[in-house]
Amino acid sequence: MEISALRKPIRSLLKWAGGKGRLLDRLQRHLPGGVRLVEPFVGSAVVFLNTDYDRYLLADVNPDLIGLYQILKEEKAAFIDYCSSFFTGSNNTPDKYYEYRALFNGTEDRRLRAALFLYLNRHGYNGLCRYNQKGEFNVPFGRYKRPYFPGVEMELFVLKARRAEFVASDFRRLGRHIRAGHHVYCDPPYVPVSATAYFTQYVDRGFGPRCQQDLAEMARRWQQRGAKVVVSNHDNGVTRSLYKHAQIQSFPVQRNISCKGSGRGPVRELIAVYHPRQQDEAELSEKGPA
Repeated sequence: MEISALRKPIRSLLKWAGGKGRLLDRLQRHLPGGVRLVEPFVGSAVVFLNTDYDRYLLADVNPDLIGLYQILKEEKAAFIDYCSSFFTGSNNTPDKYYEYRALFNGTEDRRLRAALFLYLNRHGYNGLCRYNQKGEFNVPFGRYKRPYFPGVEMELFVLKARRAEFVASDFRRLGRHIRAGHHVYCDPPYVPVSATAYFTQYVDRGFGPRCQQDLAEMARRWQQRGAKVVVSNHDNGVTRSLYKHAQIQSFPVQRNISCKGSGRGPVRELIAVYHPRQQDEAELSEKGPA
């Protein structure tokens, strides 16, 4: 079975906050395929699964996420079978969940940790991925009647992963591998919907204003090397300033941005596109390649 013959969209094997399934149509217009796609924030990998490039370089700062993808690529069906053994009725209880969560936090077994990461993702509350200050996974039990085992999604992932390399890396380090002709898709943690909350709330999430500024600067450098760069984020004053050198497409989306009903409704997101052919030749001549 060739993955190119499958109908789209292909779903992620993970439940993931901020997944890009709803934006695939828009993103595919800017990521039409080519030699190589680089994703510094691979997340649920749904963009990888639904694009057609010869090669992929996929990264995330979460080593557990990357570890799952690496083991799945390496072991294929054997790992899928191993993971399925955790998805039983007797394992879908609070006691068992917290037992496995403690095991996950304590084990150094790479294969076990990867399988438990999938178990916790599907059995934990709302598919959240959260760690405490000690680096321990601390999402509570989700209380789902029958957590879904993504066997089909894992099989499709294995087919596509033949063309991919998965690395645990910060976007700054990953940037060294970006060359002319590459396409880069960045889906960083979003800035708050309200621009006024940018400097007061967002810093606590671990990807604050300095990181956002660094990413915008890196996008320009990659563009100057001859790469096409596409970035997703909220549309507000902060992101308009950050991506002022890019072509911006803005659109409304329906998102739950508050636990209160009054805080739920349409917000605006943007896709910022840095086209290499639109770079300032005089600036390139003066500065040289990044």
